[in-house]
Amino acid sequence: MRDVIDTVGPPSINSARVQLVNASAPDHTGMREENPFRGQVHGKAAPRSQSLAPGLEVMLRWFVVLTKPAGEQVAQANLERQGFRVYCPRLLRPLLQRGRWVDRIVPLFPRYLFVQLDVACQSLAPVRSTLGVVSLVRFGSEPKVVPNGIVDGLLRRADPESGLHRLSCDRRLERGARVNVIAGAFAGLDGIFEREAGEERAVVLLQLLGQQTPVGIPLRYVVPSVA
Repeated sequence: MRDVIDTVGPPSINSARVQLVNASAPDHTGMREENPFRGQVHGKAAPRSQSLAPGLEVMLRWFVVLTKPAGEQVAQANLERQGFRVYCPRLLRPLLQRGRWVDRIVPLFPRYLFVQLDVACQSLAPVRSTLGVVSLVRFGSEPKVVPNGIVDGLLRRADPESGLHRLSCDRRLERGARVNVIAGAFAGLDGIFEREAGEERAVVLLQLLGQQTPVGIPLRYVVPSVA
């Protein structure tokens, strides 16, 4: 049996699988004041067709930011003040309190945010030095670019009214299914679902160093491929 690489990250918030609700994409071109959670994407983004200078066009890219523990809101607020577009997927999570179930809104990926930059004219340096930010997620020596389809897929599958994701205990991935890793050290990589590893983790085959390698990843970081 092949050895499994086990990633290190924040502990899982729930053993249930995340139900990515099929819905049309909410309007996320700007801030939505009437509902603080609708769309979950804040900050302004330049139109893709806008030209900044002769021969230089807007190049929007998503990156993943690691925040301090329980620092998602602080990091998001400070990034937005600098004009960055930020997406913090949030989860409606049932919790047992004083003998009854109540719903709490928590980050879908604790300590991780998506931030969008126009790499033609914006530097990553201010992101790294932002209050509440620990670092940018890297793969090798460079910050990892997250394909637009992953973030767009998360937005499409969130509840169109609240912008929240929901838990489902009956959602399962079949062995051999193509998946995307959307947070953690391997964010942005495509892989093949191998098996569940306990209640909160999965083994996914990732193409690393020219060969398929089984990697242990939190279940909530793995979603069906949007490609």
